[in-house]
Amino acid sequence: MVNFTILAGGYASFVASYLFNSDTSSLTLLNQSPTGLNPSWITLHPTNKSILYAVNEDSPGALQSFVIGPQGVLTGPIDQISSEGDSPAFTAPLTTGQVAIMNYDTGNGMIIPTTMDPLHFSSSAKLITFPANVSHPHMAVQHNNEVFVPDLGADKIWRLVENGSPGNWKIQGFISQPTGSGPRHIVLRDNTLFTLHELSSTLTQQLIPSPPNGTSPLLANLSILPPNLPAGSDMHAGEILLTEASPSFPQPFIYTSNRNTGNVDPRGDTIAIFAVEPQLRLLQQVYTGIDQVRGMQFGGPENEFLIASGVAGSAGTIMFKRTHGGANLTQVAQNTEIAQRSGFVWLP
Repeated sequence: MVNFTILAGGYASFVASYLFNSDTSSLTLLNQSPTGLNPSWITLHPTNKSILYAVNEDSPGALQSFVIGPQGVLTGPIDQISSEGDSPAFTAPLTTGQVAIMNYDTGNGMIIPTTMDPLHFSSSAKLITFPANVSHPHMAVQHNNEVFVPDLGADKIWRLVENGSPGNWKIQGFISQPTGSGPRHIVLRDNTLFTLHELSSTLTQQLIPSPPNGTSPLLANLSILPPNLPAGSDMHAGEILLTEASPSFPQPFIYTSNRNTGNVDPRGDTIAIFAVEPQLRLLQQVYTGIDQVRGMQFGGPENEFLIASGVAGSAGTIMFKRTHGGANLTQVAQNTEIAQRSGFVWLP
């Protein structure tokens, strides 16, 4: 029997813990740990996997730290610090011991140092304000000594660098994105940038240009939408994940989620699966039974399982297994005790 414990954030005041038994294909709700309001995005410390960081996607927003105990029970918050803005929808720890948090509604963010103890935050971080008429920073991804921030409102990916000391970061430039596309989330693979655009529901590929303001042409610009959408559909891209090749999955894939905020297909929203090599191409649309697929994350020794949920409807949390070498997904378990979740972390 192989058991996996998975934490799930959402728009409530708790983080849920699930147990997935891969032998019996069962997904069981273990507990709910109280948190601040709307821990919509959660993430583990990069080296100490007993530490969890969670946003409070509220106005004003905050960042919290927790200790993870048996069965995923959280102790804390151990520490909490204001994000100095509204509706932070993403947080990510850096290898430097700092933690990035981006405020979607107020067009700003911070990269917050921790003390000698990664559970506690320093108050020395300076607010980063993105210079755009409309700014909705939605993610932060470390790339060498830079941090890339896709901005859904500005149609840019900002390039941040540390400005002399931890917590003090500046914008050194940006990577322009197609007008009106709304870059939401990104993944990096070697020197290649894959961008998921919320407003245009597209996936683009380009080489990472030289800093600070280099440009590079799009190598691919593909729709992630399924065919034959119902009349009255209102589509928005959600999440993007990259899996590399492994013994059971001989090639890399990109998985993107769709969110229909209009007239929903009775089969639910889809996860679109793309081959990466030799060129980016759509392989499959998997109907999930989920309304507005927002959170999804891979787990297992070869990332063979994908857990997903939505921010609308009552489908709860569903576990899928990768099939056909990774080119398809098959549902193996479902738990509907909590109707909606928005982010997941698999515990080691």
